[in-house]
Amino acid sequence: MSQPSARPASRPVPTQPAGYVQLARYSSLTYLWRLLAGARQAGRTVAPVRGDSEESARRKISGYALPNAGAFIDAAPLLHELEEGFAAHPALLALLGGDTGPLKAELDARYELKLDFTVALTASRDFVCRPDFKFVLPAGQNSSLPTDLTLRARRFSRDEINMLLLRACGLA
Repeated sequence: MSQPSARPASRPVPTQPAGYVQLARYSSLTYLWRLLAGARQAGRTVAPVRGDSEESARRKISGYALPNAGAFIDAAPLLHELEEGFAAHPALLALLGGDTGPLKAELDARYELKLDFTVALTASRDFVCRPDFKFVLPAGQNSSLPTDLTLRARRFSRDEINMLLLRACGLA
C-alpha cells in the first residue's frame, strides 16, 4: 500500500490523453482526492504515472482483482489466436466448437481479473480513466491452459468501468 504523498495531485493534465474514457464532466480535484484516499484506505496501490510529477492530477490505482470473472472473457481474439497456433486443451477444443462454458468455468476456478486504473483530471475538468484489465493466475494457482495464450477481457461500457473503479476504491 502506498502512502499519501506530501503534495497532493493538484495540476490537471492539459488534455484528455489517448486511450482514456471520460467518466465525468465538470469534475473537481476534490473528487479525485476522495477517490485516491478511498483507494489507499481500501488497500490499493496508488502511484504517480511514470514520467509525471507529484503535482500531476494523474494516478495509477492497482491491486484490485475480481474472482470468478470468466464471464468477462473476450473469446473472439482467443479464437483468432487458436486458428493461428492450435493448443490442445478440453476448454479450448470446446471453444473451437462454439461452447464457451468450459473456458469460463476454468477461468472462474483458477484465474482472477486484475483491474488497474489510470485516472486523471483534465484542464477542462473532465474526469478520465484508462482501464487495464487482464486475466492472471493468483499466487499458488496452477492452470492447465497454455501459458502463452492471451486472455483478454471484453470491452466494458463507461458505466461498468465507473462502477468497477468505485468498487476498487471502496466507494460503492
